[in-house]
Amino acid sequence: MNFYAIRAIYFFELARTWRTLMQSIASPVISTTLYFVVFGSAIGSRMTEIDGISYGAFIVPGLIMLALLTESISNASFGIYMPKFSGTIYEILSAPISYVETVIGYVGAAATKSVILGLLILATARLFVSFEIAHPLWMILFLVLTAVTFSLFGFIIGVWADGFEKLQIIPMMIITPLTFLGGSFYSISMLPPLWQKITLFNPVVYLISGFRWSFYGVSDVNVAISVGMTLAFLSLCLTSVWWIFKTGYRLKS
Repeated sequence: MNFYAIRAIYFFELARTWRTLMQSIASPVISTTLYFVVFGSAIGSRMTEIDGISYGAFIVPGLIMLALLTESISNASFGIYMPKFSGTIYEILSAPISYVETVIGYVGAAATKSVILGLLILATARLFVSFEIAHPLWMILFLVLTAVTFSLFGFIIGVWADGFEKLQIIPMMIITPLTFLGGSFYSISMLPPLWQKITLFNPVVYLISGFRWSFYGVSDVNVAISVGMTLAFLSLCLTSVWWIFKTGYRLKS
C-alpha cells in the first residue's frame, strides 16, 4: 500500500477546503442555519410534537443528512473532475499508485470534509434547539458510513461528467428533492397510507430514518433495514468504481 501517495492526494484535497472556506464550509452552515430559523423557530413553534419530539429537534437529523449528502457528492465529484479537466489525471494514472489508493485518497478527503461539516451543523443546531443523542456511537457510524458512501457516488459522478453542468445535475435535480421527500421535515407516518408505501421506494428515507433513530430512538423504518440499504448502496458504488478503473471509462480517453 502506497501510503505516501494516499497522503499526498488526501491532504491536497483537504487543502482545497481552506482555499475555498466560504464555499466549502461557511455557505452550507449558513444555509442550514436559515432552515433552523425558518422551520425550527418560526414554523416549529406553531407545530405539535412528532413522536414526542419537538419539531425543531425532530428536523435536526434531516438537515444534517441533507447537507451531508449534497456536500459529499459535490466534494468528491469536483475533486476527481478537475484532474480530468486539466489533464493531470494522466499523471495519476501513470504513477506507481493503484486505483484503490487513488480512490482512498479522493474519497477519504471528501468524506472527511463532509463529516466535519456535519459535526459543525450539529454544533450549530444546539444554538437553536435542545436535543439529546440517544446512541452517539451509532450516530457517528451513520455519519461516517453515509459520508463515505455518497463520496464514492460523487466520485462516480465526477468521472462520468464531461462538463461542469453535469456535476450539478444529479445533486440538484435528484438528491436534493429525494432528501426533502425522504422525511427530513416530517415523519412518513404522517402521510396517507398509499404515499407511505410509495415513499419507501425513496432510498434516502432509510438514511434519514436510521440517523434520526441514533438521536431519539424513533424511526420510520427498522434500523437494521436502514443499515442494510446503506451497505447495499455502498457495495454498488464500490462495484461501479472497480468497473470504471478496470475499463478506463472516461479516464483513459
